[in-house]
Amino acid sequence: MTNRKLEYWVIPPDADAEFVAHMEDVLDTYAQPYDARCPVLCMDEQPVQLQREVRQPRPATDKHGKRIDYEYERAGVASIFMFTEPLAGWRDVAVRPRRTKVDGAIEMARLLEGRYAQCERVILVCDQLNTHTKGAFYEAFKPERARQLVRRIEFRQTPKHGSWLNIAENELSALTRQCVSRRRFGDIATLRQETEAWSTDVNRMQRGVDWQMKVDDARCKLTSVYPKIKL
Repeated sequence: MTNRKLEYWVIPPDADAEFVAHMEDVLDTYAQPYDARCPVLCMDEQPVQLQREVRQPRPATDKHGKRIDYEYERAGVASIFMFTEPLAGWRDVAVRPRRTKVDGAIEMARLLEGRYAQCERVILVCDQLNTHTKGAFYEAFKPERARQLVRRIEFRQTPKHGSWLNIAENELSALTRQCVSRRRFGDIATLRQETEAWSTDVNRMQRGVDWQMKVDDARCKLTSVYPKIKL
């Protein structure tokens, strides 16, 4: 018997009108020209297992690389929040102990009252987690402040099983490969320091995102997800 490689993939549904509606909404958003008064911001997050060394790693030498013991101690979990403004070539990484509604609302408020304080509105592309709601702001802040924040946000949610449409997910994947993967972080402070250094370095290069897929492309290449109209 031949061993076959098993690949995990997000398989889109067939003939799903809701999938199509959310997908085209996001694609139209990405096609808009840059507007400083209403920038497009993408958001995603992921958990990270904190692992503390139980034996001091041995540094690299001329003869061998750095040596790390297989054994480690679990030190809890943390959550990485990724925000990216594709047309500006800008990323922001935040690390928090949890990824609740309140945590997401606090991080969004930090940006709305900081970098985007002078913007009339912000278009937020995110997935359909139950933490990405307007109600989250009312759980985090008093009604007056919550209302001031949510009235400046326009949600553009990716379809279920279509998180690949979120540019922040792509940036989070890059962060994982370049900064987090195959490394052990024993505490949140260290993880925060390293991820902030990564975002600072990438932002310095002003690497933008050239999103190629348009609505017309989706209608041509993803015909299976579009419902068949029966007249």
